[in-house]
Amino acid sequence: MDYPNTGLLIAGQWRGASSGETLDVRNPATGAVIGTVAKATSEDLDEAVAAAGRGFAAWRRVSGFDRAVILRRAAQLLRDRVEAIAPLITLEQGKPLKEARGEILFAAEVTDWFADEARRTYGRLIPSRGPDIAAQAVLEPLGIVAGLTPWNYPAGQAVRKIAVALAAGCSIIVKVAEETPASAAATVAAFVDAGLPEGALQLVFGAPAMISQHLIAHPDVRCISFTGSTAVGRQLTGLAGQHLKRCVMELGGHAPAIVCADADLKAAIANLAADKFHNAGQACISPTRLLVETEAHGAVVAGFVAAAEAIQLGDGLEAHTTMGPLANARRVAALTSLVEDAVAQGAQLATGGPSGDNHGYFFKPTVLVDVPVTARIMNEEPFGPVAIINRFTELNEAIAEANRLPYALAAYGYSTSAASIEAMRQGVRSGMLSINHNGLGYPEVPFGGIHDSGFGDEGGIEALREMMYTRFVSVRSVPA
Repeated sequence: MDYPNTGLLIAGQWRGASSGETLDVRNPATGAVIGTVAKATSEDLDEAVAAAGRGFAAWRRVSGFDRAVILRRAAQLLRDRVEAIAPLITLEQGKPLKEARGEILFAAEVTDWFADEARRTYGRLIPSRGPDIAAQAVLEPLGIVAGLTPWNYPAGQAVRKIAVALAAGCSIIVKVAEETPASAAATVAAFVDAGLPEGALQLVFGAPAMISQHLIAHPDVRCISFTGSTAVGRQLTGLAGQHLKRCVMELGGHAPAIVCADADLKAAIANLAADKFHNAGQACISPTRLLVETEAHGAVVAGFVAAAEAIQLGDGLEAHTTMGPLANARRVAALTSLVEDAVAQGAQLATGGPSGDNHGYFFKPTVLVDVPVTARIMNEEPFGPVAIINRFTELNEAIAEANRLPYALAAYGYSTSAASIEAMRQGVRSGMLSINHNGLGYPEVPFGGIHDSGFGDEGGIEALREMMYTRFVSVRSVPA
């Protein structure tokens, strides 16, 4: 299929950058340039903020009921257009078409759920200290939101910010990764076509540091929602703090998965392997450190190796492919370095490693066994299809290892023992914990981390509250 060149959406118009400058977009399966994306200037950003101000003034006056109608329409348009948008994701990000379709359908589900929540931004009446006083607390939209999203889920991550902001009554300027512009533009178009007021939603691309610094510092932008690395998140949080801006930070992870010997090992292996190698491991909640009780260690290693070697690596547009390439050459180099370091320190490479393919950014599904805690991959997020399988003898050892790193986004556990389940439930420190299944990431549940994995939520009713403030109003009645 043809891949379109992508422009900016500012004040309801799709257009190029004011400078005319563009950036190349590459297909990670081939490394070839497939199109371009407009590179916004500071003048373009100022126009976007001004338009977002007008959009907010109009959108905030739309009732929650009517906001829900428009958002539901957008969700249906996403479903109607799934076969048009999904190949764009595959071309620019690499994941197989099946996963790309699933991402669009997930985006539609998120939009539907927050459409309903737009009708439920309840306040409360507060008992007053006088019979002639009415006191109430009401939720109000913060204003203009800047949403900054990565390349791993170009539609899904963008919609997590778009749907929440719009449901809350905010306007939003979304900046999506320059590697994945066309699918984000097609996703945004569904919201525009659903009937949003001009300026309520805008899309920009360009130099990430310039855009984030410009938008965070702009006095009219009131909330920052960022998904990305911990290192960048620290910088943006500091900048937001200088300007007293509300911010939501969904940052890096290094998810532990504790597997006890009494667990349903077949289910644990199937679930964890599917989660590990989905999207080529390029997910912040991907299980990375498998901590397996000694008696079950051999079975889990054998099962994971079999699952990894059954994966069909290739171009995501090919029907037989079950795992696509990494997003860019930087990821291949980073993973290669981490695996080589682990092996040099005594880890066993059970299967996988660099693909050796010079015509794309491929990396084989990889399993490392008995990795020393000093290895870099035990301390740095790999963000790729590499699973670490280490062993433990006592559950408290596994819980201590799970909590060792400052990353605390997601964690998993498998056991049939009520005592072990309770020990993990109470002992593992993370923003999200799922035991005996993967229950994370649904629209209705909180999604966020603690410590170096950030703060704030992108799911559930908690996400809506991130983009609203509580306004207290007390009125004494005037005698007639």
